[in-house]
Amino acid sequence: MLTVDFTKFPINSGDRVLDLGCGAGRHSFEAYRRGARVVAADLDQKELAPVNGMFGAMHAAGEAAPTAAATALAADATRLPFPDGAFDAIIAAEILEHLPDDAAALTEIARVLRPGGTVAVTVPAWLPERICWALSREYHEVPGGHVRIFTRAELTAKLTAAGLTPTGGHHAHGLHSAYWWLKCAVGVHDDAHAAVRAYHRLLVWDIMRKPALTRLSEAALNPLIGKSLVIYARKIKTTKPVIPNEPVLTPHAPR
Repeated sequence: MLTVDFTKFPINSGDRVLDLGCGAGRHSFEAYRRGARVVAADLDQKELAPVNGMFGAMHAAGEAAPTAAATALAADATRLPFPDGAFDAIIAAEILEHLPDDAAALTEIARVLRPGGTVAVTVPAWLPERICWALSREYHEVPGGHVRIFTRAELTAKLTAAGLTPTGGHHAHGLHSAYWWLKCAVGVHDDAHAAVRAYHRLLVWDIMRKPALTRLSEAALNPLIGKSLVIYARKIKTTKPVIPNEPVLTPHAPR
């Protein structure tokens, strides 16, 4: 399930892409499939071995173009281990709401993005998130949980302050908001609840089958109660030429 819309955030063959806070790797895999040279980075090292394993499986199955390469590594979003201008595109999906110093992370994102490069940032949208917080303290008051709720204006202002120019945005996953409200109402960890299980089956069916009815329903719901807010931005080119150092990747084969 992708939150970033790759028709609005095009990735070209050979692009150097950082998926920051990659989690299970959903956006990394899509970028790799499109022929990019991907670095999937996450502070949680338990996530990284399965991501590297999937890169290997995709390579073996011929799902990536010859230009593609990929690796997964541990990285702190506020102290990225990459040189200035190292990436053509950066994805930061559902990570900033977890970080006490989100401004430092955005500064690092801007630093390692080349002039003219693009970034896609996603966070939980204000209204659905506010309802979740109201229904359940357990939803966010956990180690590593959400520490803030973004408005669109706040996220746009923080991107701008970091030296990035917002170019557009949208909401995503309108069908998922009610699922999380339900979980918050019955108990965030009560996955065995009959209503939660039924709604989860609906979401899985929708993701797998993509029927027209639910696709149209979600498109209508997204502007109102989309669970995620997505903002796209660009780093304005400078007049001084910048020659970025390449991230260390092995062409054609993930590692």
